[in-house]
Amino acid sequence: MKKFGLTLLTAFVGGAMALGAYKVIENKYADNMSFEDKQKVYYATSNRLTPAPAVTGLSSAGSVDFTEAAAAVTPAVVYIRTTYSDQSDNDKQSKMQQMFGEMFGQRMRPSGPQMASGSGVIISPDGYIVTNNHVVEKAAKIDIVTNDHQTFQAKVIGTDPNTDLALIKIDGHNLPIVKLGNSDAVKVGEWVLAVGNPFKLTSTVTAGIVSAKGRGLNLIGSEDNGEDQNPFGRTQYQTQQPRLNKAIESFIQTDAAINPGNSGGALVNTNGELIGINSAIASHTGSYEGYGFAIPINLAKKVLDDIEKYGAVKRGYVGISFAELDQDKAKELKVNRTYGLYVSSVLPNSGAAQAGLQEGDIITKVEGNTVYESSDLQERVGRLAPGDKIKISALRGGDEKNFTITLKADAPAPKMAVTKSAEELYNKLGASFKTLSAAEKAKFRTHSGVMVAQVREGGVFDNAEIPIGSVITSVNKQPINSTDDIDKVLSNMNTSTVVFSGFYPDGSRLVLPFEVQ
Repeated sequence: MKKFGLTLLTAFVGGAMALGAYKVIENKYADNMSFEDKQKVYYATSNRLTPAPAVTGLSSAGSVDFTEAAAAVTPAVVYIRTTYSDQSDNDKQSKMQQMFGEMFGQRMRPSGPQMASGSGVIISPDGYIVTNNHVVEKAAKIDIVTNDHQTFQAKVIGTDPNTDLALIKIDGHNLPIVKLGNSDAVKVGEWVLAVGNPFKLTSTVTAGIVSAKGRGLNLIGSEDNGEDQNPFGRTQYQTQQPRLNKAIESFIQTDAAINPGNSGGALVNTNGELIGINSAIASHTGSYEGYGFAIPINLAKKVLDDIEKYGAVKRGYVGISFAELDQDKAKELKVNRTYGLYVSSVLPNSGAAQAGLQEGDIITKVEGNTVYESSDLQERVGRLAPGDKIKISALRGGDEKNFTITLKADAPAPKMAVTKSAEELYNKLGASFKTLSAAEKAKFRTHSGVMVAQVREGGVFDNAEIPIGSVITSVNKQPINSTDDIDKVLSNMNTSTVVFSGFYPDGSRLVLPFEVQ
């Protein structure tokens, strides 16, 4: 037997830890771009990012090299630390806060003030930041830590629980921002990056692909109708049909690693463009299992612009409630179509009623696009305002009919002024305000005042049952004509009691005293 000489080569395999530093790109590369005529310029302003070259024939993902995108985005993703005044605030959390807070907010429960954390994305050089509503909901104090370790206090400009979005602001200038992309151009299978602060690990970038689009989870704006355990071990609260489907869910699903603390962070394509705001995960454990969900940026654009201009979202409504069809629902309703939206009721005098849509119709197309599930309608409508028109096709009997529906307003959303100071105390109020018009001053027979534009759950105004449309004429006997005036009073108090005076919407006198703690 022939003998072979064997030489044993020993291979040494070692692990190396790489410490990365994110380079801040120079101001000279700043480039202003407008993505839509209706949007504010600052929403479309790219930060210190060289415009990505046009690539013919490829998706919006661009190349699969993540380094430039990561370097461009991380400077504009911030760490958000929220403080709640006492345990009672924690006990009064809404279902959204309970559901998302522990998943993403890293709620800690030591004695004393409760704290949580999350992420946000800077979208304007002067300090506007987008995050999730559930990240800042009911927070008495919001601290922002930027990627270069600067610390600011933020103020809530406005929130939209129906999309789980919030716009907050810090007093900054020349801040790095993330360029907004086009979530409609996103394709299933393309590469994406999630940037945020999971487990307090700041400026963390993870990669994955888009797993699905238009995903609805029945999480936003739902009521406690009894608890059903979903397949992922998290409780879902089913949406009631009488709500006329006001909650808007059309998530981008991704398998990029998203964990507690990522909520409110950025989902970007490889061009470094923001395509979504990370919002939820589906998990047995509450940590990453491959199912992350982000709010599409095209939906967020309209919401954020409205909040900045009006203090609340000016949302148009079709005026229907509907059921999403599948095989079981089709059998129950005795229809022969297994996809689309079955119109279960039409609100009288709504846009849908005026256009001729009827109970029993099956919505098949929106703006020429086939409707498979509720998000196909809800996201499209969510981008529109009262007075806008939307084209819908529906089956009635065996015929497909076309309807042009003019959206109606659910409630007025008056214009809001933006302020910069007295953040913590202002946030405790849980309200947004707009300046009074001459006609409104005449109606209330006052020479001064601001009108309550939004009341957020758990704040001083909510607890005192001060409704939207109330007028505040003075704070601590100081006349109020703008939110700047409120800030001045709150910033220069020499007493522990704040007294708001004014009128309820019906003209009766309003006096709201509360103690500053």
